[in-house]
Amino acid sequence: MLTLLAAAAAHPPIHWLDLGLTRGIDLGFFTLRWYSLAYLAGIVLAYWHVSKTLKLPGAPMAQNHADDLFFYCTLGVILGGRLGYATFYAPHLWADPAELVKLWEGGMSFHGGLIGCTLAMAWVAWRGGLNFLRVCDYVAVAVPFGLFFGRLANFVNGELWGRVAIGNVPWAMVFPDGGPLPRHPSQLYEAGLEGLALLIVMMLLFWKTRARFRTGLLTGVFVMGYGMARFTVEFFREPDAQLEEFARTTGMSMGQWLTVPMIALGLGLIVMALVRKPLGSGSAAPA
Repeated sequence: MLTLLAAAAAHPPIHWLDLGLTRGIDLGFFTLRWYSLAYLAGIVLAYWHVSKTLKLPGAPMAQNHADDLFFYCTLGVILGGRLGYATFYAPHLWADPAELVKLWEGGMSFHGGLIGCTLAMAWVAWRGGLNFLRVCDYVAVAVPFGLFFGRLANFVNGELWGRVAIGNVPWAMVFPDGGPLPRHPSQLYEAGLEGLALLIVMMLLFWKTRARFRTGLLTGVFVMGYGMARFTVEFFREPDAQLEEFARTTGMSMGQWLTVPMIALGLGLIVMALVRKPLGSGSAAPA
């Protein structure tokens, strides 16, 4: 501990408070949280992109399906994200329904939101007679929009900071609730990997290759890509306080344990998509 304090004194870290960030826009009667705006931006951009892709030949659904899809997916992300957080990270919330519904106080799980969104897509696909996996392919391309803005919002909120930085890390930061030692700004690592890098990969695959004609390929790349990115960043991210003992006991954080099946599922979908002949080749008919 003394060594870390001495290193911090020799190389003054960045202080989050000195960045002049606020947790929202004060409207006087109400504070519009950046986290809410991040969700909104992600949903709007995803809707715009999916609507644009439906104009291409071979699209798996019509615009009216996309309208229904994003209504139910929005509900799925919000409800699934909150219930997932309560299940995976804060089980005590289940004993207090009044606290469980306080979304404005934070506490959302990506994995829970993913489950909720997947159930919403399954419902819309079943009701409309659509190919579920192809619907997932088109939606998966746009999901990194929300991940990017969401992680930036985490940083602006000064939450979900990283582990204490060891060695010379010039960009390490002291966060308000993270103690006196400089920490990794893991929120920005996640924004870069889960958001920007994954978005670039997905966009290139969709627009520059024929990946969308291989059912399940884009979904597999997204699921595996997110799992690998999250697994990597978890080495720099501080585990939730209530799960520190869990991480020490099991050797991995809850976030890493939850990504292991995602990586396996994504790899399986990729292999399945590459083994099967693409749509339009005479071996299968598009939905």
